[in-house]
Amino acid sequence: MNYEQLIFSTEGSTAVITLNRPERMNALTKRLEAELRNAVEQAGRDPAIRAIVLTGAGRAFCAGMDMDDLEVLPPEDIQAEEWMRPYDMNRRSDYQTRYSYFPAAPKPIISAINGAAAGLGLVMALYSDFRLASEKAAFTTAFAKRGLIAEHGIAWMLPRIVGHANAMDLLLSSRKIDAREAHAMGLVQRVVAPEALLAEAMELARALATEVSPRSVRVMKRQLWEAPYQSLGEAVALANTEMFSSLQSDDFREGVAHFQERRPPRFSGG
Repeated sequence: MNYEQLIFSTEGSTAVITLNRPERMNALTKRLEAELRNAVEQAGRDPAIRAIVLTGAGRAFCAGMDMDDLEVLPPEDIQAEEWMRPYDMNRRSDYQTRYSYFPAAPKPIISAINGAAAGLGLVMALYSDFRLASEKAAFTTAFAKRGLIAEHGIAWMLPRIVGHANAMDLLLSSRKIDAREAHAMGLVQRVVAPEALLAEAMELARALATEVSPRSVRVMKRQLWEAPYQSLGEAVALANTEMFSSLQSDDFREGVAHFQERRPPRFSGG
C-alpha cells in the first residue's frame, strides 16, 4: 500500500508508524484507518521487526475520527463489508475487529502519546501494549459529548486498565485529563518530557528487540491478551504447553548460553 496519511519507517529492529495529518491533529479518516491496519500487519509479518512504535506528527497523537467524516458518516458504516474481514483461525476472533487488532500483532506495540488522544485515538492507545505519554499529552473519551456511546470495545478495555470507577468517570463525563492524572490512574505507564518522548519509546523498543527473546515476547503477549477469557486452569495448561515448546527452542538455548558466557544475547526468535 502507498501510504498517504502516515509515515512508515524502520530504525534497527523497530518499525515507527507516525500518523501524519498534523493540520487535523491526526484525526482518523477511512484512508488513514486502512493505512494504519496495513502498516501494523506489515510490521507484524516482517521477521526483521521486533517492536512497533506508534506516534503522531505535530502536537497531537490522534484527536479521534475526523469531524468532517463523522458529520457525513452513515450509520451502516459501522457494519460495512470492508471492515468485516475473514477471521484468521490462528488468532482470537475478539482481536480481529475494526479497531481491536493491535493485540493480535505478534510484536509489542508502544504508543508514544505526544499530545491529544481523544475518542478513537484513546481507543488505539488502550489496545497498545505500552503507553508512554508526553507531559503535554491529554486524554478524553469524548463520546458522550458527541452523542455517541462507548465504542469499539472501550467499555471492556478501559476498566481493565484504570478500574471500574475511573472508567465510569471518564466515559460518562467525557472530561479531559492530563498526563499526570492519566499516570496516577494507570492509564499510561510513563510520563516524560516532550522532547524525550520518542527517544524513550525507541529505547524501550530497542531493549525489547535486543535484550530479551523475541519468541518469549511473542508468546507472553499472546498469553496476556488471552488470559481475560481463560480460567486459571486453562491459563496454567497453556503455560505448560508453551513451556514445553520453549525448552526446545533456539532462544532458550541462547538464553542459557549468553548467561553462562557472560555476553550480550544473540536471540534469533526461534
